[in-house]
Order: sequence, then C-alpha cells, then structure tokens
Amino acid sequence: MTGHLWDKSGPPDPEVEELEQSLAPLRLRAANASDELWERCAPRPAWRRGRRQFAWAAMAACLLVGALAVRWAAGKGGLPTAWSVTEVGGHVELGRRTATMAARLITGQPIRTGAGAHATIQAESIGQVEVKPDSEMTISETGEHSQRMTLRHGQIHALIWAPPREFVVDTPSAKAIDLGCQYDLTVDSSGNGFLRVETGWVAFQFQGKESFIPAGAACRTTASQGPGIPFFEDASPGLRAALGRFESAGGRDALMQVLDSAGGHDGLTLWHLLTHAEEGDRAAVFDRLASVVKLPANVKRELALKGDRATLDECWDALQLDSAAWWREWKRDWR
Repeated sequence: MTGHLWDKSGPPDPEVEELEQSLAPLRLRAANASDELWERCAPRPAWRRGRRQFAWAAMAACLLVGALAVRWAAGKGGLPTAWSVTEVGGHVELGRRTATMAARLITGQPIRTGAGAHATIQAESIGQVEVKPDSEMTISETGEHSQRMTLRHGQIHALIWAPPREFVVDTPSAKAIDLGCQYDLTVDSSGNGFLRVETGWVAFQFQGKESFIPAGAACRTTASQGPGIPFFEDASPGLRAALGRFESAGGRDALMQVLDSAGGHDGLTLWHLLTHAEEGDRAAVFDRLASVVKLPANVKRELALKGDRATLDECWDALQLDSAAWWREWKRDWR
C-alpha cells in the first residue's frame, strides 16, 4: 500500500482507492486553479511554481493519509464515542471484530452478543449499559448533551446518571427517554418491546403516543401500535391479563374487563387509559379513575373527557407520582 501512495508502484487498497477518488478534485483542480490565479496576479519564476505544485501535492498526500487514519479509527465513517467496553463474557463482537476490554465504541458500529454472552459498556459522565445475551445494539448518535442508541433486538439493562432526556434508546416500536433512572428494556424479533423501571422514570414515545413509567412499573410496546398502557408490577394478575387483551385486540369488552379489575393502586393505568381510549369510552374510564383516586374538587369531568391538558395534569398530580409540571419540563424537546 505504501508504494501505491508514493509512486503508484503497488496495488491499491480498496479504501485508499475510494479516498483517492473523493480527493481527486482537490489534488489537481485546486492546484491548477491556484497556479493560474497566481500567474495572473504576480508572475513568478518556474522554480517557484514547481515549489507550489510540490506543496499542493504534499498537502493532498497529508489529507489522504489523515482521512485514512480517521476512516480506520472510526470504522468506515463512524465517530468515536465516550463509551468503552468494561466487561465481556462469552463471544461478543464489535462490528466485525471480537470485543476486547477497554475497546472504544464508535457510532454505527453494532455490538452483538452471542448465546450466553454479555458485555457491559460505560461512559464516565453518562452511565452504564449491560447488553444481555443474543442482543444487537448500536450507538447511533453521540454529542455533548445527546446520547442515542438503537436496540434492534435482545435486552439491555441501563443505569444512567446523565441529566434527564440526554440518553435515548430507539427500538422499532418506541423510543425510551431516560429521566434519570435504571431500567430493563427488551425487544423481540418482531419489534415488540417490554420496559420495566427499577428507579427513576422512563418515557416511552412513538408517533405522538406517550407513556410515562415510574419505578416499579412496566409497559409493553408493539410494532403495530407503539407504547401501551403502563402498570405497576404488583398489580393483580386479573388486571395484567385484561390489559394484555385490551392492548392486543382492543374493543370495549376488553376495556371493561380492565376497569373492573382496577383497584386503588392502578391509577397510573387508568390515567393512561383516559388519554389512550377511544372518545366514546373515556367517560367510563374517568368514572373508574374518580372512584379509586381522590381527584381535586375543581376537576371537571367534561373537560377531562375532552382531553383538556390542565385537567389531565390535575388528575395526574392526584396520583402522587411526581407533579405533571416536572415531566412536562423534560418533555419540551422530545419531539
């Protein structure tokens, strides 16, 4: 490859050849145009023109070598990130290479775990993510205040200490927006997902649909409908089963089964149903919410049924799960 770079004597490397084609306009045309301009404005002896041509050639060579170094270091176009591998168990790949301890991740480079394998990646100012067996994940964006990953399939466990909404995980059916927390996220081969939150909060958002999941709660997401209805994991089996039927098939009968199964601890589920249910079903949802949660006296039923934001915020605050103003503050830039 060295001979090809200096005098074309050796066979070209495919990546060198590609970069040469990209830099060709700079190598010749820029030099010729500069010489013509130079000669018109201030003619110089031939030996000086030769020196200028040599300088342009040297500059082009430096650009080529520098571009090659960036290309190889960044894995064919990716950018270096703050994430590096801190633990490897079993067969794990970074792109086409076997993952090793302390290996630095770059954007666009998938990390894949085989059967029974796992890997942990960490960024000092952001957090730690464990990639579980049979998973594939990619860092798709990196910036001072933005870290975005894509989980194509499999499972991750995330422990994030970055400020709220700076860490986002995209899945085929929803994006998980971290609000300072610890959670598990699973995506199956069909693009359906399941999120369970251990500490803090996570927001599920997709094409205008939103769900807010606090610690101790979980939420499904489907490739066909996006984020579902959150529920606390200690909810009754009857509620969880009815909610699963409603999310998979819909219909008033399934909704009524959810409402019949809901108790005082299920206000989170009922509030989301109020914002997700069909307009004709909202009255039944609101009445059930009002029967299990003590709503403020100033909450107007008719406004809640119309989706009035201030009224829905009053209902949310009655759940005592943190104020609506808190998560609306972090919601501003999600879209």
